[in-house]
Amino acid sequence: MDSTLENVAYSPKNVFILSGQSNMAGRGGVEKHHWDGIVPNECHPDASRIFRLSAHLHYEVAREPLHHDIDAKKTCGVGPGMSFANAIKDRVEAIGLVPCAVGGTAIKEWAHGQHLYVNMVKRARSAMSHGGEIKAMLWYQGESDALSQHCVDTYKANMEKLIHDVRADLHLPSLPIIQVAIASGDEKYIEKIREAQKAIDLPNVVCVDAMGLQLKEDNLHLTTESQVKLGHMLADAYLTHFAPQEPSVASS
Repeated sequence: MDSTLENVAYSPKNVFILSGQSNMAGRGGVEKHHWDGIVPNECHPDASRIFRLSAHLHYEVAREPLHHDIDAKKTCGVGPGMSFANAIKDRVEAIGLVPCAVGGTAIKEWAHGQHLYVNMVKRARSAMSHGGEIKAMLWYQGESDALSQHCVDTYKANMEKLIHDVRADLHLPSLPIIQVAIASGDEKYIEKIREAQKAIDLPNVVCVDAMGLQLKEDNLHLTTESQVKLGHMLADAYLTHFAPQEPSVASS
């Protein structure tokens, strides 16, 4: 059945941008540059309801690892995107995921005009040209900025500018942003970055806190189980703050 579906042209209506760095791209189950291939039940594909925009800007059935052709220089594993989508699919019809995250990237690399920013906007516009409506951007980034006082001092302003720029370039002035407060990073600066993230006070911006989720032995990346939990936290935030109150999925 999947092989037939893979050849169908999809145009999911409800689109979510997944962006940031490695914990959004997903390193769950990755050890020594090898992904173990284990996909939790919460992350299984749904060939009729959950799709992803590939690096070549066409939709296909979404499956782990979602970022395999986006964060292509690294080994990707389980991230939060699939558990998020599966958790909201009974309330949100025809989900399109737009992976954009790249590991090891600092906020300055996502500034307006930089390659990562340009690519993210290009991919979002492509999703919209397929008939989709962008419902939210999920953002998990900041570990690469927990490195110096300068990065700490400029993080909040840089993140707020990113939000303003994305909304302006996509002509979506109220685009919901769900950002994750980081759970790992340099001990000297991690709390300061987290404070900056939680201090962002813009309309339609909410923050979920990853602190306390189990990390892998590298003390940087979330485990597969933690990624599943994070996906559910992101889903709860979306359903609570931004989703229509009445179920929108027709019985199939």
